[in-house]
Amino acid sequence: MATSLYEELRDAILTGRFEPGKVLSENALATEFGKSRTPVREALHRLEIETLVERVPRGVRVRTSSPEEILDIYEVRITLEGAAAKAAAERATEYDRSRLRSAQQGMVDVEDSPEAKAAANRRFHEAVWTASHNPTLVDLLHRLNVHLVRYPTTTLTHGDRWKAVLREHEELLTAIEARDGEAARRIAEHHMFGAREVRLRMYAESDRATNTD
Repeated sequence: MATSLYEELRDAILTGRFEPGKVLSENALATEFGKSRTPVREALHRLEIETLVERVPRGVRVRTSSPEEILDIYEVRITLEGAAAKAAAERATEYDRSRLRSAQQGMVDVEDSPEAKAAANRRFHEAVWTASHNPTLVDLLHRLNVHLVRYPTTTLTHGDRWKAVLREHEELLTAIEARDGEAARRIAEHHMFGAREVRLRMYAESDRATNTD
């Protein structure tokens, strides 16, 4: 029961149903989900460990985003994505390379919607992670990705970012197919650095719009 409730609460946070800053009380959640307070408490504790919520005097609160958090997340992701790309270039099988080429073609052919583009982009990155044949890296990247999912909008529709992503993915795929680990690492790190800069610009634009209203 606790695991099921944890998944429901986690999904509510990641989809924005429980918006950033919302205070979650054990009593209210127990009533809403028809559970006792014990599984609610256990679920909230797991979410706190994942840093999706934080303790406040009235219970727990869904964590809000900040430029500092964006920098922290991408600082780690830049390093991990670079390591995964390097390992993929050195360890990918023919099947891995085939999956990567298919994922890249899926991005080229994807329908023009933010959700479809985000899903196609995620499939490509996950194919790179899998091709690294490093379970620890894959686990860390999946965990880190949870924090980016909390942001309601994708960077892929900002300006000409999508064109840049397609170009950089093609360069990364070429390096992986050539088994050039160092080139793959540099391309992946540059790619994620670009994503970080777009995310920061989007945050600043949203903040200015909020303060203007």
